[in-house]
Amino acid sequence: MKRTALQHNTPATDAISYAGYRFPPDVIGYAVWLYYRFPLSLRMVEELLAARGIELTYETVRRWSVKFGLGIARRIRATVLARGDKWHLDEVVVTINGKKHRLWRVVDQHGAVLDVLVQSRRDRHAARRLMRKLLRKHGRAPRVLITDKLRSYAAANKDLGLNVEHRQHKGLNNRAENSHQPTRVREKVMRRFKSARHLQRFTSVHDQVSNVFMRCRYNTNAQRKRQTRKEAFEAWQAVTGNPMLDRLAG
Repeated sequence: MKRTALQHNTPATDAISYAGYRFPPDVIGYAVWLYYRFPLSLRMVEELLAARGIELTYETVRRWSVKFGLGIARRIRATVLARGDKWHLDEVVVTINGKKHRLWRVVDQHGAVLDVLVQSRRDRHAARRLMRKLLRKHGRAPRVLITDKLRSYAAANKDLGLNVEHRQHKGLNNRAENSHQPTRVREKVMRRFKSARHLQRFTSVHDQVSNVFMRCRYNTNAQRKRQTRKEAFEAWQAVTGNPMLDRLAG
């Protein structure tokens, strides 16, 4: 199954509306894409746009990212081809205002992020909440579940009555552990997240945007890389509903 593109012809959610904004949709889409696609601060995005003759403030970029980010992420989830049936689960500590939170993340065997969930606890209740969210969104249980040796995962599976193959081994879960690295990079650029809600909102959008362009970073020949990048741009434009790069990327 080809997994590099989204289904362009059958959007499952309403189109994103840019009505009432002073700037055209391609400028808004380009700013949101820059912010979520690359490890850039709001002020860096402001400066990149200024270099192209687009004068606005970083607060405008922040408002656009909040306004349109979650809608874009929902459309990516709704129109993406079926994800893998092998789920890697892992959690990482994120300190916000001196308090420790756990960022739970699930990826499939292809490296695509299925979902994220920020919680203050690291126990069976937190693991069960994550699994319930996954089962509700994907409508099916995985074929294989891979986690580290945290016992909360097995306890959550028992509570939910899941009868799936569960492999618990730290060495098998490198895919999930590596998926936390981009969040760590953004945490430094943004000088830490402001709240648990901020972390949840940002990672929910950031990871879905990364899924669209995931295969663009693989080492391959130049022709294949250009084709993969073209497909990713087309998928992004289909989701956002505007010709994002036609006028600005040159």
